[in-house]
Amino acid sequence: MSTISRYPSELLFTICAHIYASGLPSARSSLDPIALGDHGTPTALPSSMPPSNSPEPLVRRTLVNLCFVNHAWYDAAKPWLWQRIEVRLPRSWLALVDEITGGEDQSVEDHTALAVEQSIHAATKAALATTTDGGASDEEEALEKWKESILETLNSPDGSIPPFLLSPPASRDPSPRRLRAKSQSPARWKILRSINDAVRDVIQRNQLDVYIPTLHDSRPGRFVQHLDFNHFRTIGMRRSVEEGVTSRFVTGERVGAILKEMPNLTAFGATEYMDGALTLPVLNELFLRGSPSQGIRGRPSRGRGPSDDLEEDDRERRRDCKDLEAVDLAGCVSAVFVGALTEFVKTHLLPQDGHSSGSEDEDRIEARRSRTVRFSREESLTFPGLLRLCLRGVKSIQPRILTPFVLAFPSLTHLDLSATRVTPELLGALGDSSARLRSLALARCTRLTGKSIRDFLVQAPAAAHIQQLTLYGDQTFPSPLSTDDLREIFTLAPCFTSGELTYLDLSSSPVTKELLEDVCRPQPKLRSLGLSYIPELELEAIATFLKTKAAHVEVLTLISTSPELDWGRGGAGIGGPRVSARQASITLHAKIIGPLCTPPYTSILSPEPIVPQAPTRLRIIELSIPALVSLGFGAGTWRIIRSKGGRGWYVDTASGWVGGELQRRLSSDHPLRAEMERLADANGNVNSGVGWHARKMEVLHGHGMLGREDGLYGAVSFAYQG
Repeated sequence: MSTISRYPSELLFTICAHIYASGLPSARSSLDPIALGDHGTPTALPSSMPPSNSPEPLVRRTLVNLCFVNHAWYDAAKPWLWQRIEVRLPRSWLALVDEITGGEDQSVEDHTALAVEQSIHAATKAALATTTDGGASDEEEALEKWKESILETLNSPDGSIPPFLLSPPASRDPSPRRLRAKSQSPARWKILRSINDAVRDVIQRNQLDVYIPTLHDSRPGRFVQHLDFNHFRTIGMRRSVEEGVTSRFVTGERVGAILKEMPNLTAFGATEYMDGALTLPVLNELFLRGSPSQGIRGRPSRGRGPSDDLEEDDRERRRDCKDLEAVDLAGCVSAVFVGALTEFVKTHLLPQDGHSSGSEDEDRIEARRSRTVRFSREESLTFPGLLRLCLRGVKSIQPRILTPFVLAFPSLTHLDLSATRVTPELLGALGDSSARLRSLALARCTRLTGKSIRDFLVQAPAAAHIQQLTLYGDQTFPSPLSTDDLREIFTLAPCFTSGELTYLDLSSSPVTKELLEDVCRPQPKLRSLGLSYIPELELEAIATFLKTKAAHVEVLTLISTSPELDWGRGGAGIGGPRVSARQASITLHAKIIGPLCTPPYTSILSPEPIVPQAPTRLRIIELSIPALVSLGFGAGTWRIIRSKGGRGWYVDTASGWVGGELQRRLSSDHPLRAEMERLADANGNVNSGVGWHARKMEVLHGHGMLGREDGLYGAVSFAYQG
């Protein structure tokens, strides 16, 4: 222990950083659900067993144990424990708010004064370490001298810290908390910045080259870079309807309070369970931080009031924050959120037209909005730092609001607009923007036309480097593409001709045998392919395409596709099934599984050992529920794995990624095969993260359509059929 205590703090911090990084998902996924448990040393390769990364609970437990070693390890591990926050339970959320904001009943001035004293002491000791070579008495004298120099700088006429905060709390006269008025002291961020500037000024006057440590702040908000409510629920708490309306846990005031204490936040995720807290102040805190605030001018000093000073302080504070990089608003449809986003777009993004209906309420709103627009921006506001945006299922946002909001992000690489009111005009304007998309989701967009999608994919520079694309449609909302549109896309679209696609979903599009075999270019990197709801596409055409042009496809969706699997379509107005259940099962094995997934026969008389390889990497097939029922218990190593919702897959349980290599014919006692067998036996009683071929884009970590999610995001990705 004595040896470890002598290590520099930077080395301990680096060790904790590597521990945290070991729990991050691999850049190239194995596509399989995450298996919890001890399955060997993690690898950075695409692997299911051993896993590509350490389980998150293990990483957190390791960092927590390091915090109990000594103060040095505690200071090194604490930032990484707070790096990523996932809100799960209401009570833990309230505890989180108290920990980050300091609580509603605590003395803000006492905590601020304590932070001032500790920060000055830490900075003084760092400077003293490089200038003092004498004994203990000389060191104490130098320490007091440095403190006096820093305090003198802070006490200057232009200083922003009141003198009473520069004395320790114990030396000040206590006052009853019930009699204390609301604190009028400067914000904590301004005080800490003033201390930092004062220390630098003293060091520059003494012409020293000294490392200045991070100012002491007891609140951990500055460490948080990821905050999401994916797992947040209030179901099962036995709360009445009145309590759910009047006593909400996640409110706009609480969310706004913790966002103000998180200057380094880069990823934020919301859900429909808390979208009522996404008020206009919360949206301002999220999107106006970083570079957007740097281009905003303050208002003229004439006629300024307290509210104007508060807005100016907010703008000044946000300039020191990092830009938000990823936002997930999937399923947020509450009236509060819709109204707040509408007001945000009208205030910051839409030009003023000067027209008004004349009503008193509208005039008051327009006057407030015009003041903000007139003095806050000289040109159209943009958010260049945001790279990934998910708006899946945000159906209540009108096109006149959705269009300027999406176009305000010129650096997008991941965009999910599935099930929204996106229009051809938005798609055309997005194509002319500076965005360079790598992942795009336009599933079930009823207002788009085949021509708009075709022109965007073929002509738009923003779509030239797309690697993950979903144009998913179903029987309710089919794809608007025609056969001619597909022909032109396959022939001219850069994302198709480059062969860089890794995820593609063309469900309900009029794909034909001729388009697959003669028109479409080879796709050597394609790993997940969606061809559902194409009733006239034959299995032989699909098998030929996979074998000759897309041999690396591992996941294939065939829901209600091909007349040879169409035995369950009987019903009023539809007609009887074309084939029997038994014939459909035999055809699937004979035309897809047998030719594509079975290694060829090799003679045992061969002089050298030969490891036969299957023609393709296909190992997972998604089918409709009637088709899965016809398969019964499965055949051989092929088993049925159902999701938590209405989706199901026919899976080769003896195949998977092991140590960076795709292996087939795994032994019956192999842990990966045992895990797949367990999921099959569960018959749908699994968590929401079990499934393949996601329907929702993962944006918080940047893995796109090949990313894995659980919680409510996982249910949207793998459980819901539509």
